[in-house]
Amino acid sequence: MQRLVLIDLDHTLIERHGTSADWAAEFCATYGLHPDTAQSVYDTVHARPHPETFARLSAEYGLPLSGEALWERHVDGQASRVRRIPGVTDGLRRLRAGGWTVVVVTNGSTPIQSAKLARAGLRDAVDAVCISEEAGSRKPDPAIFHLAATRSGHDPSAGGWMVGNNPATDILGAQAAGLRSVWISAGHPWQEPHPAPDHAVRDVAEAADLLLSL
Repeated sequence: MQRLVLIDLDHTLIERHGTSADWAAEFCATYGLHPDTAQSVYDTVHARPHPETFARLSAEYGLPLSGEALWERHVDGQASRVRRIPGVTDGLRRLRAGGWTVVVVTNGSTPIQSAKLARAGLRDAVDAVCISEEAGSRKPDPAIFHLAATRSGHDPSAGGWMVGNNPATDILGAQAAGLRSVWISAGHPWQEPHPAPDHAVRDVAEAADLLLSL
């Protein structure tokens, strides 16, 4: 099996300070909107994080900034909330030094996920990145895993590994794409209806130890 490891971003490589609900409440407070508006703002942005969405919010609520300016602030704000999980940088470094190709595969908006990677200092720590918006498919669709393999110069049919925390998108997706899987458990037992992963570890550092031992 080729030394290819695809790896999730959110809650695998990085964590975020606060929740999306916190962001929506802060947005309303910043622009003088009633607190009861927060849920509607959250639902609107969550459904489609895009400059056009913020243009619609600006027009609907009479906000003082353009949709593009609000979008830029949103991207920067989302990136500012992330932190790299301890042990991640060393784990990625050891994998690459051991001959593994490391590719981030993540669902989400391309500008936001790219900004989060950059803010966490991880863009240069991996060989390639595959984000659902620009890829045209989302985990657990096998297409995004296959594209990630191809993008890194590997054969999608030659196997590899997926490391991630989400049972449905990461583990089930990996299995559908013909990949072996490592679940980031954070110490929790597997209690999902989906087939169990090949391995379960606490974090990326342990995942690196496992893959390097193969």
